[in-house]
Amino acid sequence: MITTDLLKRFAPNGTKLQVHAEALELARRNSTVTTKARLCCFLGQVFVETQGFARMKENLDYRDPARLDSIFSAVHGIEDAKALIAKGEEAIANRVYANRLGNGDEASGDGFRYRGGGYKQLTGRENYRNFGKMVGVDLEEKPELARNPVTAASIAFAFWDAKHCSPLADSMDIGTITLRINGPARLGLKARRDATMAALGIWPDD
Repeated sequence: MITTDLLKRFAPNGTKLQVHAEALELARRNSTVTTKARLCCFLGQVFVETQGFARMKENLDYRDPARLDSIFSAVHGIEDAKALIAKGEEAIANRVYANRLGNGDEASGDGFRYRGGGYKQLTGRENYRNFGKMVGVDLEEKPELARNPVTAASIAFAFWDAKHCSPLADSMDIGTITLRINGPARLGLKARRDATMAALGIWPDD
C-alpha cells in the first residue's frame, strides 16, 4: 500500500522517501491499517508530525516567544519565553517536558532526551518505555532509536492501534484521531485534515 512513488507524490518535499516508504509498509502489515481510509488517515497525521516527512525529531527551534508561551503552561510569560529561546532547544525541551510523562525534573535532562521523535513524535520517558516494550526495543535506554525509520514505523503503528484509531478512520473522524495522537490541543488539525484529503486523492482504491 505504501510505495516510494506514492509517497513522493504525497510528500514532494520530504527526504529519504524510499527509506520511509519501505519502513512504513513493512510495519503496516502487522497493524490494523488495512484499508485506504485507514492508511490515508494515518498518513495525514504522520505528514504533519514529521513536517512532510522532513523531520524525525520534534522541532523545538521556537523563534516567537508569544507562541512558545501560549503552547506550554511551563513557560511563564514572554520574558521567560525569550530567555528559554536564547538558551536553545535543549533548554526548552527540559523545561516544557519536566515532571511530565514519566520525566524527571528540569535538571534531569529527560525533557530533551525523550522529546518528540519518530513518525508519531513519541514523547516522554514513560511512553518511550511502554512503546519500546511493545515493539521489543529498549527505547528508555536508547531513545535515539525512536527516530530511526524502521523502529519509528513499528512504534507509529503500535501507537495508532493502541489508541484505537482505525475504527475512527473508518468514519473519517479526523478530529478524534488528532485528539488521540496529539492530545487536547489538537495542534495542526486543519493541516491534518488537508493532508488526509490529499492522501485520499493519491492512493488508489482498495
